[in-house]
Amino acid sequence: MSEQIALSRRGFLKVLAGAAGALVVGVPFAAMADAPIPPGFLGDTLYGMGTYVRIDTDGNVVIGARDPDTGTGVATSLPRIIADELDADWSRVSVVSLGLGVTNNNGAPSWTYGHQLGGTGSSIPAAWNDLRQAGALARWLLLQAGAQTLGVSADRLRCEKGMVIAPDGRRVGYGALATAAAQISPPKNPPAPKTPDRYTLIGQPAGDVDARRIVAGQTPYTLDHHFGDAVVAVLAHCPWRDGQLKSIDTTATLAVKGVQKVVQLKPDPKRPPGQTPIAPAVAVVADSTWAALQGRRQLKIEWQPGPSGSESSAALEQQAAALLDSKASADKTPPTTRVRDDGDVDKAGKHAARRLEATYHQPWLAHATAETMCCMARIDKDHAHLIVPTQAPQRAWAVVQSLTGLTPDQIEINVPRVGGGYGRRLDHDYVAEAVIVAKSVNKPVRLLWTRDEDMSHDWYRPASTHRISAVIDHHRHVIAWDQKLASASALVGRGVPDDRLWTSELEAGQIPAGLVPNYRSDWYNLASALPRGPHRGMPQLTNAFAVESFIDELAHLLRENPLDTKLRLLGEARQVPLQGGGTLDIGRLRNVLSLVADRIDWKQNWLRSVNGLGIACWHIGGAYVAHAVEVSLKGNTLGIERAVCAVDVGRVINPKGLEGQIAGATLDALGTALNLAITFKNGQPQQHDWKDYPLASMAQLPDDVEVITVPGDNRPPTGASFLAMPSAAPALANAVFRVSAVRVRRLPLMKELLRLL
Repeated sequence: MSEQIALSRRGFLKVLAGAAGALVVGVPFAAMADAPIPPGFLGDTLYGMGTYVRIDTDGNVVIGARDPDTGTGVATSLPRIIADELDADWSRVSVVSLGLGVTNNNGAPSWTYGHQLGGTGSSIPAAWNDLRQAGALARWLLLQAGAQTLGVSADRLRCEKGMVIAPDGRRVGYGALATAAAQISPPKNPPAPKTPDRYTLIGQPAGDVDARRIVAGQTPYTLDHHFGDAVVAVLAHCPWRDGQLKSIDTTATLAVKGVQKVVQLKPDPKRPPGQTPIAPAVAVVADSTWAALQGRRQLKIEWQPGPSGSESSAALEQQAAALLDSKASADKTPPTTRVRDDGDVDKAGKHAARRLEATYHQPWLAHATAETMCCMARIDKDHAHLIVPTQAPQRAWAVVQSLTGLTPDQIEINVPRVGGGYGRRLDHDYVAEAVIVAKSVNKPVRLLWTRDEDMSHDWYRPASTHRISAVIDHHRHVIAWDQKLASASALVGRGVPDDRLWTSELEAGQIPAGLVPNYRSDWYNLASALPRGPHRGMPQLTNAFAVESFIDELAHLLRENPLDTKLRLLGEARQVPLQGGGTLDIGRLRNVLSLVADRIDWKQNWLRSVNGLGIACWHIGGAYVAHAVEVSLKGNTLGIERAVCAVDVGRVINPKGLEGQIAGATLDALGTALNLAITFKNGQPQQHDWKDYPLASMAQLPDDVEVITVPGDNRPPTGASFLAMPSAAPALANAVFRVSAVRVRRLPLMKELLRLL
């Protein structure tokens, strides 16, 4: 497997003949040079496959999924884009996950597949043109080979379900044409992709390609793989990211049968978060997991706190309140960044018919992925091989390269199915740890984090405090909106300029920016050394809860239907320019609101039902979402009776996959809103396992999430991996207010609701 065959990829699309006449097609990008293709892909095995499509002489088709699948379904949707353009028979298509595609371009990395980023909502938009071209080229080559075989010009032939078909009905399978097609030179200009009226797979529902293996427990995750002589490493991290090791006694640990070595790890202060160990740590290396865990228990360690040792989440919240509560002009603290300032908010306030002000607080959150941080690493003198559950293989490569000094083509990274990402696996501190330990022991390493380490040493989503005030005129129109947010930016130390640190916390174009004539948005940075980083739904999640809850409060102040208030605030259907580019399509946003309202029978039930109904909407990157939620309250028991979600993502690749994403994100958002919070005391998180950080039970969540998909065949596709996150929680909180008359402005909801009831 270590032998490499170099094949030229310069030009538009290159074609090569594999073993047994297989036709292999891939897409090069501008920076690509000669790419090594693992010969395993050219034989009977698909390990280390380096291109998108393989067509064997028996007619079977293998398609590679380039982006990591963290549960978002891209292992199905991306290959179906290629398969549709190829006119492949989906029942004869096998899908494999592609590892990192990287080649050596004079010492610099050249990315074979271009985009390789999972769980961020960017996979399908980034793939739409690339992968259609890959499929279109393969189809074009097969048509040329079919013309030679059938004696009919290629423009008179058509492809259908793995066959090239002549006008007289004669047909020949792709397998019989693969060898000849591989010998044909690609055209100078890219073959045109299909027109939408010819799609046969795009827009049609398909189950997840890994579903059967997942249900049967046969899906191999990272730690299911093997390096024959790998040792096991478990970690004991310092309780404080900026702390240090004060003393250690390893005598008892080294006496445990099977323990081989104890390795100390230190973060490199010159490297950004996520590219070096998250905190000082001690790794116990043993020949089995049991021995490593027993050895860790025997460690005698004393840690010394750093500056963060005096921090607490309560103190940070008090600091936020002090910043947002300063009203006297002489004492007012200027914002760290004034993100947006339309019109004149202060002047508009002098002519107010009514005013409303409210403060919302959301807690710190952990990622709590089902698969804890782990990594397989073999580091040799001239080669590194890693098996990593990552959302960003190219970022993982950068960490490995910086620690080993190897050239791009000497680093091999495989990415199996990932057991949850939520933004945690955009950072690679655990990869750095695996590389450091493997180099120290000079053996392959199976690094694993226990659940307590994973929960206690995270790049948490920072807490946020929002203060919103609005001015309403005599015509019930919101004429001024002033929103202040205080939080500790998740981008500190990550190479982002100070004047852009706010971008992890809010967006300049979020609702109702551009809809209110006088609109101001300020961000206040909370200085903190607590670890924080990207998280699912940032920054939309926290802001949608505050904004959509506040709009519901406006409706209550005005004694009117909250849906009417929302629609009046949005105004008539039109295109609203967004700062930074793009537009907000008010018609599409109004439409998803109307769809969920109709499905839950809002007009009849929002006041008359004994249950409570809540509604909310949001937009992300050209996609639109709305939720309607119905809840019951019996004593202190809250029940979510219904959850309806409407989404408009443009063209839908796989409706079944989209429905699964929307339902899953809705349940994730509801469960997070109900129960979850991380609190800090003396710089340490107080939650360490599921008992302290309880995921929502089945009894707490709705039996079903009703998903409405808006047809969008005339628009390009957009991402949906966390689209349904932002509007679910405010719809829930608004429904709770309707059934209980209790306004929950602080999450987690259940704790606050029980306090206020």
